[in-house]
Amino acid sequence: MAIPPGITEQDFANALQEFANIVGEEWVFTSEEDTSLYKDVYSIYQNSDLEPEVSAAIAPDSAEQVQAIVRVANRYLVPLYPISTGKNLGYGGSSPILSGSVVLDLKRMNRILNVDTRNHTMLVEPGVSFYDVINYFEENDLPLSMDIPDPAWGSPIGHALERGFAHTYSENGRDRWDTVCGMEVVLGNGEIVRTGPGACEGSRTWQDQKWGIGPYVDGIFSQSNFGVITKMGFWIRPAHEGYRSLTVFVPRFEDLTRMVDLDSYLQNAGIVNGMTVMGAPMFGGGFMFFNTPPPTPEHRQLLQVVDNRRPDIAPLQQYCTENRIGAWALELKWHLPNRISAAAAEYTKDLFAREIPGCWFGDEHVLEFPLGEDVIATLNERPGNPERVNLGIPSLSRFGMGVRATGQPSTSQGHFWFAPMVPKKGEELLKYQEVMQQAHVELGVPFMGSFYGNLPMYWTKRVGVGLANWAVSTDPEVNRRTREQYIAMTQICVDNGWTEYRAPAPVHTEIMSIINNWNDGSLLTLHEALKDAVDPNGILSAGRYGIWPRHMREEMRGA
Repeated sequence: MAIPPGITEQDFANALQEFANIVGEEWVFTSEEDTSLYKDVYSIYQNSDLEPEVSAAIAPDSAEQVQAIVRVANRYLVPLYPISTGKNLGYGGSSPILSGSVVLDLKRMNRILNVDTRNHTMLVEPGVSFYDVINYFEENDLPLSMDIPDPAWGSPIGHALERGFAHTYSENGRDRWDTVCGMEVVLGNGEIVRTGPGACEGSRTWQDQKWGIGPYVDGIFSQSNFGVITKMGFWIRPAHEGYRSLTVFVPRFEDLTRMVDLDSYLQNAGIVNGMTVMGAPMFGGGFMFFNTPPPTPEHRQLLQVVDNRRPDIAPLQQYCTENRIGAWALELKWHLPNRISAAAAEYTKDLFAREIPGCWFGDEHVLEFPLGEDVIATLNERPGNPERVNLGIPSLSRFGMGVRATGQPSTSQGHFWFAPMVPKKGEELLKYQEVMQQAHVELGVPFMGSFYGNLPMYWTKRVGVGLANWAVSTDPEVNRRTREQYIAMTQICVDNGWTEYRAPAPVHTEIMSIINNWNDGSLLTLHEALKDAVDPNGILSAGRYGIWPRHMREEMRGA
């Protein structure tokens, strides 16, 4: 059994016994068979001495047990690594950053504590998964829905704390964190607090109003290691009544900038409220979504990349014009009663027709809820059909586009996500693709697809998130190069003014030092001051997002 760093075997044994006294012997796990389950299944350190070890795991059942565990950990200086459901695949999974940490597994805390069908809010514990929420709504016939990511096995709380986004609605920027309203937190020093109106005993507005009175502190607990979230409130949605999607095709390469601006206008004005998907039919992309045929051999010949130069636009433009292939395509979505979305779609078509001459529109998909089983069976069946995840139905369709998918030419041990943010402007998106194409070649990073097909772009209201991933290998040398390439890619993005919205845990320290470079890293200095105030012994999630305990900073950060 591994021992946490800096702790004697006797002190660790005493701590484990006290943990067992709190949660019960059966909920303290120390065998290698048990602790190995908390390794990152997509680990970028596998088969190397750098693979973090888990010394033990504890599974509490309540906030009071979490508080008692944290107080024991402070007495013995045992490092804890809290997880909700332990997913986060491609970003570090359930593995701690500091080897020897004890995983604080919150899966047993899986209660849905309150659901308000009139104000559309809920209060849940960290072990609740998206599946649990969906099943709860269905089993209790509640007229509610929730924005979900592709696979629903993760925790809404974990997803929110990572500031992940989903694929259904676009309100609030589609960032899960923007839907959070009220938290209960066990701080690193063992104190327990409730934020917002929850700080008032007997508050009846805890999930209705974010701010309360006084400083708003909720944000310091996202992407940090200052506390253990034991309850979190969310704003959710009324049940779907109708769904509509419309694809716009624009004819010219230079139409991208205006197309993106129009989408931003529609999103920011609240005229469109679903997740937009963009594709580049001219460059062989988007046929999976837009029901357009795959490129012909003649088209593929025009897409050949020579000496890392973008394919010549003129012959491509001519071919696409002659064959009525859009240069770019935009799928717009509405989650509204169909009479309302019909008017919004007509307005949208009029707007695009005025602003981008020659554009055209694909068939509209219109659905009414509740969906019959026969309708659900046809979803994702062929390109251009609505995706299940867009309708709040769990699906592995997009997750299957990753490197473990059966459709990929080779299997791997998982993937390692890279997620920089780019201003949502057409010229900036083109620059990003140009820069990243060059970076892939210079750094030797494999990519799939044509010049504009290798890096997908997901849009929030105002930012594009350019996702890329590396295949994880069983070869430690390959994985070492991957980490170096990731860090180099981050520096290239920073040099162009682009930062990341989220990063894999194994590279948090390096990435945060690159990104937070203004004023000699003053933001990271503030993070460390907060860490020292609420977790003075540094027992929670050491190294998470580059925030190390005071006694480890010099060694881990060279600071």
